[in-house]
Amino acid sequence: MIRFIGDADFNLEIVRGCWRREPGLEFISSHVARLHGVPDPEVLAIAARESRVLLSHDCKSMPAHFGDFLQSGGSIPGLILVPQFLSIGEAVEELLLIWGASEAEEWKDRLIRLPL
Repeated sequence: MIRFIGDADFNLEIVRGCWRREPGLEFISSHVARLHGVPDPEVLAIAARESRVLLSHDCKSMPAHFGDFLQSGGSIPGLILVPQFLSIGEAVEELLLIWGASEAEEWKDRLIRLPL
């Protein structure tokens, strides 16, 4: 089962929308994970330690940090970039599709951008 964690800038309305549709979804917000002010490389390490796919709106710098993390020998359950232009409804649909139609192993060390 895929478990998610949102970084500090991730829209909580998307998290709430996912929970409304699928209450069993495992999703930790940045607030709960205390990620505010944590540098991106450390956020990736936290997601890896927690075995959670990281969700981020940071389409500019996060891909480079992701590449550096992998190059340094790190492994992460995955990184999903959700562009700010994607509506909340579209983001919820895409994430629930990923959650419901795939296995966690399919996303290991992969970076994808929504929409699929």
